Amino acid sequence: MYRRTKPSEHRLHWLKRAKLAVAAAVVAGSLYMPSHANASEVDTIRVAMFVDLGSTYKSTTPAVTMQTSGNGTAGMSGNNGYEAWLTLSSADEVRFSVDGYRLKVFETNEFAKAAAITKALQSTADKPIMYSASKSGKIVYQVYTGNYNTLSLAEAAASRIAQNNSALLNGQKPAVKGSKHSSVGVYASKAAADKVRSTITAEGFDAYTVLQSKGTGAPEYSVWIGEETTDALLTSVEKAVKQQLPQLTMTPVVPSTKAMIIREDTTLNLASPAARDHYIVSGNEAKLVLDGGEAGTRVTERSARTYRGDFEISSYNGQLALVNELPLEQYLYSVVGTEVYTSWPEETLKAQAVAARSYALYQGNRFTIANVVDTTLSQAYNGMGAEHERVTQAVDATSGEVLKSGGKIIEAIFSSNAGGTTADPSEVWNGGGNLFASVESPGDKAAQEGTYEWYHVLLADGKTGYVREDNTKLLEGTTAAGLPKLTVTAQNTNVRKIPLIQSAVNPISQLNPGTEAVVLGKVNESGSFSWMRGPFTSAEVVAMLQGKVNTTVPSSITSLEVTERGSSGRALEVRANAQVLGVKYGDAYRSAFGSLPSTLFDITDTGSYTVLGANGQTAEKKGSGGASVISASGTSSYSGNSMVVMNGDGNARAVSKTQSFLFNGQGYGHGLGLSQWGAKGMADEGYDYQSILKHYYQNVTIVKE
Repeated sequence: MYRRTKPSEHRLHWLKRAKLAVAAAVVAGSLYMPSHANASEVDTIRVAMFVDLGSTYKSTTPAVTMQTSGNGTAGMSGNNGYEAWLTLSSADEVRFSVDGYRLKVFETNEFAKAAAITKALQSTADKPIMYSASKSGKIVYQVYTGNYNTLSLAEAAASRIAQNNSALLNGQKPAVKGSKHSSVGVYASKAAADKVRSTITAEGFDAYTVLQSKGTGAPEYSVWIGEETTDALLTSVEKAVKQQLPQLTMTPVVPSTKAMIIREDTTLNLASPAARDHYIVSGNEAKLVLDGGEAGTRVTERSARTYRGDFEISSYNGQLALVNELPLEQYLYSVVGTEVYTSWPEETLKAQAVAARSYALYQGNRFTIANVVDTTLSQAYNGMGAEHERVTQAVDATSGEVLKSGGKIIEAIFSSNAGGTTADPSEVWNGGGNLFASVESPGDKAAQEGTYEWYHVLLADGKTGYVREDNTKLLEGTTAAGLPKLTVTAQNTNVRKIPLIQSAVNPISQLNPGTEAVVLGKVNESGSFSWMRGPFTSAEVVAMLQGKVNTTVPSSITSLEVTERGSSGRALEVRANAQVLGVKYGDAYRSAFGSLPSTLFDITDTGSYTVLGANGQTAEKKGSGGASVISASGTSSYSGNSMVVMNGDGNARAVSKTQSFLFNGQGYGHGLGLSQWGAKGMADEGYDYQSILKHYYQNVTIVKE
């Protein structure tokens, strides 16, 4: 049966298992959970926040900054269980990184110079860390970058940084560093180790106090020198130190030695030299475990969110890997609170809880050292700040309940909004099976309730755009064609490309009170039910498609249209210049066209229109320039920026002089399985969570393990 305990009991049970028997769960890179594990085998979940898995998943950071909300501990896990090495108070903000290939970019005794280089590197891919240290009797500041997966990548970075920052580096050359160290001895206390380290640094060498495992409980202190990439380079460092300090005995550190190199980090405040403790996790297969206690741990690099459970810090593929391990049900408290609004009906929250639990348990070891990641690639997981009493009650009320088909837990995928109709699996990932089918989802439309409508307007200079209704005032009278007119109610009112406020996108124009604009129509605000993207020029579309389709991308696009749709209306085939833009599966068109919300879309060529002739035949016209316009004075040629055309129903649209492509669609996400907004709509109508789940997932049973 699926193991269930009360939250407090669950926490204690899990800590005991994690700390006293870690080796049984995670040893030598072994997998934590069997693929598609049964619920009876799992009561905790591992969530990767930072890890480099290549094409599978990549989210990296040079270091993580962590702060426990109460008294916590940090230590190593291994074959002998968990060894608590550090006690952390709520006042401690501690940094962690991992040993590996990195660059020592710059060293100076002037804080401002080191800070300037650190700031310059922060906007690049070579993320910096700035340390303070004692050397030759002075405080020095050292700027590092990395880690890098391989030696060759580190060498390439050294050349790149030297070239791009030559003025700031003032003749210094970035040096590649690695994880080969030499020990000068083991000491009874940190004070004793620090004293020996000071003797070495006084001679101008780098040296580090280190906490290292002795395999039997508490750690011991050591002093290391060197951070080299080869044995030969390490030997050279040893000889140099020996020449100045012949009394020292140096021994290369065995790669399997689990250790934490202690440094002082000034990266987080470049206005002041105040430092934080920084621990570099070193040693093959070394895994640092941090327990933040019941109040949780804050992770600065994850938007300063606070998380339940323990954290494991290790090196994977040469990069820092951060994994949060916690009880599955407590993970769901955050997931459900992140994925849907906590104010939604109780039955919606319950449906989301069962779906999220099923999805998580299905994953197995999809991410090698973790079951899931904390982004929407798995399920959005934002820590304790996303929790809410109503969500906790919904998760607890469905405790242990999962969706099964054929006796196995299903991958209960879901999306935000299906756009009124869920997808058939053949429209998303070429999948088949009998778990998903295209079904009506009328509740999705509620996503646009309470949002503003926007006027589509034609400006005096021929430009067209959108103005939100609450910023406008309709004027009396109409144009000669019967179209309304409006003005705005505030100075410098923005006219947007699409009916959506996009702070990062400049408005196409601004209007002031008294300036008139012609109303072409009124549309809903672009959101999760109905949306608009673009208009995109030919060049912009070509750039978006590069590397995203498996067919040749035309150098210039003159036509773009959906030529095949699935049962729910989602795009299965799109052609450019009558040539198929090939993708691996239908849902890939979302990323191919610059992260569209869904594939339930139409494409409008803003530079063309269709004319119905007297003989019933149609003709496609391109651009507004050169069109024949019939006026009271006769036929003339039109050469403006935009021309308004109207159909037989009196609906108007602007045809631009230059060609671009506008995407209009419905829904947000792949549309397969549960629609979160649709589930809300069903709950509003009185359906319980089981009925909701069985509507969106086919041929399933809800089982309490």
